[in-house]
Amino acid sequence: MKNIKIILILVVLFLFQGNRIFSQNANTKGFTLLELFTSEGCSSCPPADELLGKIENENNNQIYILAYHVDYWDRQGWKDIFSQPKFTDRQYDYAKWLGKEPIYTPQFIVNGKIDGIGSNEKEVRSAIKNTISKPQNLDLTLDSSILNSKLKVNYTLDKVSKNNRLFVAVVQKSAKSNVKRGENANRVLSHYQIVRELQSINLASNVKGNMTLNLPKDFNAKDFELIGFVQNVANGAVLAINRENL
Repeated sequence: MKNIKIILILVVLFLFQGNRIFSQNANTKGFTLLELFTSEGCSSCPPADELLGKIENENNNQIYILAYHVDYWDRQGWKDIFSQPKFTDRQYDYAKWLGKEPIYTPQFIVNGKIDGIGSNEKEVRSAIKNTISKPQNLDLTLDSSILNSKLKVNYTLDKVSKNNRLFVAVVQKSAKSNVKRGENANRVLSHYQIVRELQSINLASNVKGNMTLNLPKDFNAKDFELIGFVQNVANGAVLAINRENL
């Protein structure tokens, strides 16, 4: 009887330790944030956009994709309907963090630290391989609700550090555009993971809080998702990420 009790105790300890290890692994799973700076006015960008779609369709839930349509091509004969000045500003932030100017399209950034030509599949996949196995040591959870064309996002982190900032993006999963003028005149372009709204908040010591974002007029929950990530705004490194279906 004594031996049976000892065996039962060992089994319980083994199961507890196994669950603990599993939980730690679940919370520290590696990730890749792939950001692309693109434009409908750039003739070199469609192959990069198509590559994004290819990677997105592989359904790897450790890869998060954001496509920012910059506005500096809008003066070249065609205004990109998805472009925003704030996305150009974000690319300039990366130029400062990475020490690389001038800015250009298509440019990819992976986890805020690796960059290259967005249409170069070999470079993009190498960057993904180099980052996806490195575990995040920060937990981010998101919970959102929609009311009157606004999206309220509640966030929770297990810890924050100096220079941490939370970015939250409303992302349209796919779209097509019939381009009439510019370098891509008379082409129908396919876009993927289009950032339609981007807001950020300084975390300081706030491990919990909320943000409110505007939703685009053509929003519908089926075609959009929410991606949030924590970035060190002193050097650009992305520290944690999560997504939520809307």
